[in-house]
Amino acid sequence: MTIKTTVSHSLCGAAILAVLTSGALAQEVTLKLHQFLPPQANVPKLVLDVWADKVEETSGNRIKIDRFPSMQLGGSPPELLDQAIDGVADIIWTVVGYTPGRFPSTEVFELPFMVEDARAASCAYWKMFEEHMENDEFSAVKILGTWVHGPGMFHTSDPVETPADLQGMKIRGGSRLVNDLLVAAGATPVGMPVPAVPEALSKGVIDGTTIPWEVTTALKIPELVENHTEFDGAALYTLTFVLAMNKEKFDSLPDDLKAVVDDSSGLNFSIFAGGTQADADGPAREIAMDNGNNIITVSDTTEWEALVRPIYDTWVADMQSRGKDGQALIDQAQSLMSGECAGADAKM
Repeated sequence: MTIKTTVSHSLCGAAILAVLTSGALAQEVTLKLHQFLPPQANVPKLVLDVWADKVEETSGNRIKIDRFPSMQLGGSPPELLDQAIDGVADIIWTVVGYTPGRFPSTEVFELPFMVEDARAASCAYWKMFEEHMENDEFSAVKILGTWVHGPGMFHTSDPVETPADLQGMKIRGGSRLVNDLLVAAGATPVGMPVPAVPEALSKGVIDGTTIPWEVTTALKIPELVENHTEFDGAALYTLTFVLAMNKEKFDSLPDDLKAVVDDSSGLNFSIFAGGTQADADGPAREIAMDNGNNIITVSDTTEWEALVRPIYDTWVADMQSRGKDGQALIDQAQSLMSGECAGADAKM
């Protein structure tokens, strides 16, 4: 082999190596997103997919997000946050209250008759997360979004209009604070993740459930019970959600891809997510109406609000035992929702 040929081969090899190296640098990062609802449900379809698609597009497809609905990566919904912490999944979406008491500051938005507008509450939740929770309760995970759903309500086999109507009923509670309300009304709270509700209703394990309208379609609730109780004004309750990412996975991203994830997340995404979920209530309600179901609207909530007042006192005392000022959190949440976050809106 001549010197010229050897040099030529060496240069060719160097060029190929350079191409391969640059290709490796530009190679896409694949992230696993795990959550508990079927893919056709409103949150995966209208919120999570929109967020993931935006991240992929903004990254120039250098980030690919594989979506695993219905707990396809294994485990149960209460394990999702630990899956994000441990790296079983790179990103998870979950109900914070599936691990009751573990992230107690979020419960300020789960207190009965606390939230009237999901967008304002999701805005306030993000702001309070940054101030009180990011480096405390959620320090082990990278939080991408914080939001609440539209008004939580009752869906029951027998009509519910007053607290007395819950006497003797077995009701799936939306949170530990709703469970306290059920106990005060004489009902038996039954804890279970929302995907288990349809089977529990069909088998008579429970007489009803607390969920917002929007998820009733995916769970076929109007086919399982005939009565739905909604409330004028502030919601009976709301649940808090997080979209969370494994910290080490986020830290391993190059700076420009970190920026892509951050720019698609945070305050605006949280408001979008809460608002989108609440907006899906209307179409779901229409399905129940078309089905001929009985929709009860409670306009005078005086009796209900009297029932929940002790729940506020108990929660504040519980927070104090944890070294947190629960009343200050209530005051701040109310102030944000009625002030700085009132009228909040955002699009992706």
